[in-house]
Amino acid sequence: MLGRLGHMRYTQFGKTGFRVSALGFGAMNLPGVPLDQAREALNYALDNGINYIDTAAGYRNSEEILGECISHRRSEFFLATKTAQRKYEDARSEIERSLSRMKTDYIDVIQIHYVNYPQEFNKVMEEDGAYRAALEAREAGKVRWIGITGHRPELLAKWISDGKFDQVLFHLSLVQPFAKDDLVPTATRLNMGKTAMKPLSGGFVQPVDKAIRYPYSQDVHTIISGMTSAAEVKQNLAAMEREVEPEERLELEALSAELGEHNCRRCNYCSCPLEIPIPDVMISSAVREKFGLLPRGAAFYEKHKSKILSCADYEPCKEKPLCEQKCPYHLPMQRTIQETAAHLGG
Repeated sequence: MLGRLGHMRYTQFGKTGFRVSALGFGAMNLPGVPLDQAREALNYALDNGINYIDTAAGYRNSEEILGECISHRRSEFFLATKTAQRKYEDARSEIERSLSRMKTDYIDVIQIHYVNYPQEFNKVMEEDGAYRAALEAREAGKVRWIGITGHRPELLAKWISDGKFDQVLFHLSLVQPFAKDDLVPTATRLNMGKTAMKPLSGGFVQPVDKAIRYPYSQDVHTIISGMTSAAEVKQNLAAMEREVEPEERLELEALSAELGEHNCRRCNYCSCPLEIPIPDVMISSAVREKFGLLPRGAAFYEKHKSKILSCADYEPCKEKPLCEQKCPYHLPMQRTIQETAAHLGG
């Protein structure tokens, strides 16, 4: 079920019955900007047809900013937040706190946040787990739907298959196209709400219009972009002014296959003793070579340059890299980091 208002596409969000805008507002970065700027961005988004707002209890004071800036317009948007708690009591209190911070009587979808390991999922679903708190909140009318988020698309596809969740949130971008293989088809079959996140992969992917149009061309309901100003909202909206035609879709698919060759899902199983943010280096490696980086990406490399340059000389990893032993996808992380070091002038 498709519809348009002006340039915005709306689709029915799985079994919820709510018609969500193709572009959603990701509020994770709002705590980093002045409150008046956040207020202007959020209200500009609502004024221009965006009706899906995403935040989380763990995003500093993001929930409070939403409560302060747009709670008076609560009937105009679908509100998604998240709890990263794993235990029943902790999740129950966090949901209550979220309601209070956002000045609302109900949350449209509460998502069990950042579930990447099987043991975490098992803990959430136990009798004393966070899922029970979400169920109780739903029974009490404080939550309408229950979702799950994570960085392992093939595991999420498995975890949603028994029908206990109404929505799923996952990476989908030119540099991380992996969810379309198994997760998106599974969610479609189950009539779940499909929310794609990080179209710019945290500020690494350009050009912005191509980055937004790739997930826009896929079988998802809404794409949440982390916006912090009215100008950014306007730029994101402009990328969706026209539908993706078959020829462009093929070009975007070919580009995503090329830029996704690094194969990193950002699951963060790897950890580096030198504190190199390995997933960011892996994911941005191909796009850096092809298009260069947005200012935020360039600043990332400047910040981490000395760590990246020191990788080759780190003695404990000479024989067998510590990071690669932890990777479920057996990726050549050390080689990519050392190629990056050469690029940076090491």
